[in-house]
Amino acid sequence: MFKFGQDIGIDLGTATVLVYVKGRGVVLKEPSVVAIDTNTGKVLKVGVEAQNMIGRTPGNIVAIRPLRDGVISDYDTTEKMIRYFLRKVCKNRFFKPRVMVCVPSQATEVEERAVTDAATQAGAGKTYIIEEPIAAAIGAGLDIGKPYGNMIVDIGGGTADVAVISLGEIVVSDSIKVAGDKFDEAVVKYIRKKHNMMIGDRTAEELKVEIGCVYPRPVTLAKEIKGRCLVSGLPKVVTITSEEMLEAFNECAMQIVEAVHNVLEKTPPELVGDISSGGILLTGGGSLIYGLDKLLSRETGLEVFIAEDAVFCVAKGTGMSLDYMDNMKQGTRYSS
Repeated sequence: MFKFGQDIGIDLGTATVLVYVKGRGVVLKEPSVVAIDTNTGKVLKVGVEAQNMIGRTPGNIVAIRPLRDGVISDYDTTEKMIRYFLRKVCKNRFFKPRVMVCVPSQATEVEERAVTDAATQAGAGKTYIIEEPIAAAIGAGLDIGKPYGNMIVDIGGGTADVAVISLGEIVVSDSIKVAGDKFDEAVVKYIRKKHNMMIGDRTAEELKVEIGCVYPRPVTLAKEIKGRCLVSGLPKVVTITSEEMLEAFNECAMQIVEAVHNVLEKTPPELVGDISSGGILLTGGGSLIYGLDKLLSRETGLEVFIAEDAVFCVAKGTGMSLDYMDNMKQGTRYSS
């Protein structure tokens, strides 16, 4: 009988890849970025080193993100990225690892197959698929096997997944392509329109993390940023306030609120009663934008909680679900 190596869970995020190794926990967190020499097709850097090259590379080197909106947009580059991360965390190179990878709740069969094939080609002995809301719930410590409704809102870099889970299954779900990346884009668009200035994605993310909000802050924050004036083409410095960020984020935030409303409307009454008692759980890096819990609570009338270690919930849940791998078929979803 063929012997497998380590059991590994991968949160293959649009913005960040997290890798969980059974018995060791989350051992890797790096940006989903790959730097490639276009002349040779050779991968030069992956992760943090590749991210540092974005916007600073010569013509023959491109730093790309091979995942878009939670799914693979560049298969070959994704395979190389997964291979790099597997080699980085695997101690035993002789035995191939068993790998669990999470996907958005509304991912198509084609998108799931692309993930499975990429992980297998990258060196996995067997590859399994788990839906992100289920992984997030497991990682957050919820007992999803009971006949009780739990509502999860997982906001990553590419997608926001909203799901109601009961008896280990997703009862109702929605997945929208409005998450961390769209908030960054909203900042870039707002500053271009309001201040006639162009900024990069990294500056936009810094603004989002440091002073961003979707609910009024008790004290207004401000941050000075640098960019290029669209009128003169020269360097320009402006000060952005958290009130401006609130305005910039409004549209994206309300799309997430609408997705939560849509799922609640489709949820059976008994499970809605459970959610009324237990509240809504937020996971994922996007859930850490200031005031999202307060906004959802105001708009739904329900209690909203941010999970402990929200960024790592999906990765931890993906890894913890490896205990059930022997009862699963390769390339199939985990759902119980």
